Amino acid sequence: MSDFARRLIDWHRDHGRHDLPWQGSRDPYRIWLSEIMLQQTQVSSVIPYYTRFLERFPDVATLAASPVEDVMALWSGLGYYARARNLHRAAQQVMQAHDGRFPDCSASLITLPGIGRSTAAAIAAFSSGERVAILDGNVKRVLCRVFGIEGFPGEKAVENRLWTLAESLLPDTELGTYTQAQMDLGATVCTRGKPACMRCPMAEACVAARSGRTRELPAARPRKTIPRRSTQLAVVVCNGRVLVERRPPSGIWGGLLALPELPGTGTTLPAWAIGEWSAGQTPVALPPLTHTFTHFVLDIQPWRIDLTHPPAQLAEPAHQWLALDQLADAALPTPIRQILTRLQHPDLFD
Repeated sequence: MSDFARRLIDWHRDHGRHDLPWQGSRDPYRIWLSEIMLQQTQVSSVIPYYTRFLERFPDVATLAASPVEDVMALWSGLGYYARARNLHRAAQQVMQAHDGRFPDCSASLITLPGIGRSTAAAIAAFSSGERVAILDGNVKRVLCRVFGIEGFPGEKAVENRLWTLAESLLPDTELGTYTQAQMDLGATVCTRGKPACMRCPMAEACVAARSGRTRELPAARPRKTIPRRSTQLAVVVCNGRVLVERRPPSGIWGGLLALPELPGTGTTLPAWAIGEWSAGQTPVALPPLTHTFTHFVLDIQPWRIDLTHPPAQLAEPAHQWLALDQLADAALPTPIRQILTRLQHPDLFD
C-alpha cells in the first residue's frame, strides 16, 4: 500500500464521515443516486433530497416506471437539472439493458447516461470494491496540493497526469474506505478556501503546505468573460392560479415548469404582448432578479398580469394553470419559485 493510501485510510478511521445516509450500503442504486446528487452540490443540500427520493423511488424499477415530471418535481431546487433527466433515462436503460439489476462494475456503469469515469469508479468501489481510481473536484485539489501538480486541473494534459497519479496510488484492499477518505479529506480538511493543514494527515509530505502555496494550487480556471442574457417573464394570475409552461426537454430549465417568456429585453413590455397576455389589463413590473448559471448570467424582469376571467383557450399546448397553494410540490426552477414565493409573501422580501 502506498504511504498516501495508508495515511488516508488511517485518518479516515477516526476523522472521516461515517454517518451520511448513503453510507453503509452496498446497493449500487442507492450509491448511484447519492453520487449523482453530490455532483457540484454540497452534502448538506443533498441529504433531504436523497431521503425524499428514496421514499418516492425506493428502487430502480420504481424510478424507471415513474413519469419524468415526477422526477423533476422532486429534484426542483437542487439545480443542474440535466442530472435529473439523465437519472430517469439511466433507470430506464438499466431496466431494458440489465434486466433491472443495477450494475456494480465501472465498465457497465459508464455506459449509463450521466455517469462519467470518476462517478462510475466511485459507485463500483463502494458497491463491489472494484480497484478503480476516482478523480472528482475534491480529489483533484488534494492531489494537486500534496504532489505539487501545476496547471489548471480541467486542462486535458493536467487531468491525464492526475488520472495516472490517482491510479498509481490505489491500495490493493479497503477500496471503499480509501475512496471515501479522499472525498472526505477534500471536503472537510483540504478545502478550496481555507484548508485546515494542521489537521491534515498529509501535511508533512504536502508540497503546497510546505512551500506555502495552498492558495496557488490547484491553479485557478483561466478567467473569461461570462456572457449576460436577459428575459421578460409573464406572471399571469387568475383566481389563485398562475399560468406556467412546460419547458422543452433540453436547454435552460429543461422539463421543468416555468413562467411564459415575453418578447423583448428592455424595461418595458411590448404593446402587442400586453394585448396577447393581459386581455387589456395593465401589467405591473415586479422586482427584477438575477440568476447565475454555469456558463452565463440571466437578468429576469417579471411582469404581473391579473385576469378576472381566464382566457377561453390557452395560447400554447405546453401552458397550464398552477394553483399558488401547490407550489411546494411543483417542478419549478429556483428563480421561478423565488418570483412566485415573493408574489405570495411580499412582506418576506421588504
